[in-house]
Amino acid sequence: MKVEQIYTGCIAHAAYYIENNGEAAIFDPLREVQPYIDRAKKDNAKIKYVFETHFHADFVSGHLDLMKNAGSEIVFGPTAKPAYKATVAEDNQIFNVGKYKVKVIHTPGHTMESTTYLLIDENGKEHGIITGDTLFIGDVGRPDLAQHVIADLTQEKLAAHLFDSLRNRIMPLSDELIVYPNHGAGSACGKNMSKETTDTLGNQKKVNYALNPKLSKEEFIKVLLEGLMPPPGYFPQNVLMNIKGYESFDTVKQKGLRSLSVEEFEVAANETRALIIDTRDPQTFAKGFIPNSINIGIDGSFATWVGTLVPGVQQELLIVTDEGREAEVITRLARVGYDNALGYLKGGFASWKKEGKETDEIPSLSVQELESKIEKEKVNILDVRKVSEYYSEHIIDAVNAPLDSINDSMSLIDKNKTYYVHCAGGYRSMIFVSILKARGFNNLVDVKGGFAEIKKSNKFKLSEYVCPTTML
Repeated sequence: MKVEQIYTGCIAHAAYYIENNGEAAIFDPLREVQPYIDRAKKDNAKIKYVFETHFHADFVSGHLDLMKNAGSEIVFGPTAKPAYKATVAEDNQIFNVGKYKVKVIHTPGHTMESTTYLLIDENGKEHGIITGDTLFIGDVGRPDLAQHVIADLTQEKLAAHLFDSLRNRIMPLSDELIVYPNHGAGSACGKNMSKETTDTLGNQKKVNYALNPKLSKEEFIKVLLEGLMPPPGYFPQNVLMNIKGYESFDTVKQKGLRSLSVEEFEVAANETRALIIDTRDPQTFAKGFIPNSINIGIDGSFATWVGTLVPGVQQELLIVTDEGREAEVITRLARVGYDNALGYLKGGFASWKKEGKETDEIPSLSVQELESKIEKEKVNILDVRKVSEYYSEHIIDAVNAPLDSINDSMSLIDKNKTYYVHCAGGYRSMIFVSILKARGFNNLVDVKGGFAEIKKSNKFKLSEYVCPTTML
């Protein structure tokens, strides 16, 4: 049996495609569905089903556009209550895809409708399980997301359900089954995911902490909840979009790809509540940008950071990007539900500068230049990495001001003092400095290359700790 994993690294997401005898199925598709339609056409197949493992929090699924554009039937697991036409399957129900079979295994815990799909080949042999966020490689789905939509579903209740699902529905299955999860390392849907994106169930029983048969339910709940950081603010908003429905991706893309002249862009910036997002390389941005714009580089975890730092998916956006990358930016915004891009600056920042419009800059220095400064004077260093990264190793006396909790981190900064800001490699530090500069913090200096370059130097005293589990 052939199962094709379609992995999107920027949001650590895996969709799956199967085809047999002219019929195909997609599991947990992304918002832009044309690649799936093209893939099925290559096999001369019809996408019969779109299987959803649950109502996703970290992205907007493409199930509605597949139903509209490919005539596919949407399938959810038991207890799901979508606000549109879909099949809500029964536990153990079987769906035929050509001569393949897909069996529904209800596995509540990450969410109450969470479902695992058992894949059975044309000879009746069980091949693998598409687990969604129930079981990852090295981890399981966090049980604290649904309570942000339904208050009564506490994380303790969901963790208890997940324990039962894993022990009673997943672990009794054959060790030979291949586990196909919805996410890999880098996703905020778990806390300990492997970089590997598939494994055998038998090996997961040996190495995945959550499948340790010695754990009691109480112990399981404790270890599962330990160290969970608050989820990004856009998660519950994406859940509601997946439950209630959303605009077609084609409509969103058409709206966002509106080309704006310098004059039109300036009018929109002045007369709307739009936030200007500049997606260029951090160091290119530092040398010149439109005042009050923020830098979130497209060559990174762009969508995740937009979702983490821009409150409300309804926020209007204006885009500055490198020419030719406009569609990519709009697509990646739409994946996480940011559908209100008003357009992009035609000709990019160069056209703005050519018109003689006001620009701004952010000072950025190399680690070698920072070394020279610390030899002459005491400097204030801000480390904007995650708490866990900071506790693993950091510059002695550096202040940890994590980007992902920037509103709290702001309180650590004195506007009258100069701070040198670093992250791991230079991506997050520029986001941090650009946001605070737009808020009136004018004495922040970016450190090029971040901690990766700092570690190569012998001028900095580093402190190393074992990271507390509560910091994960």
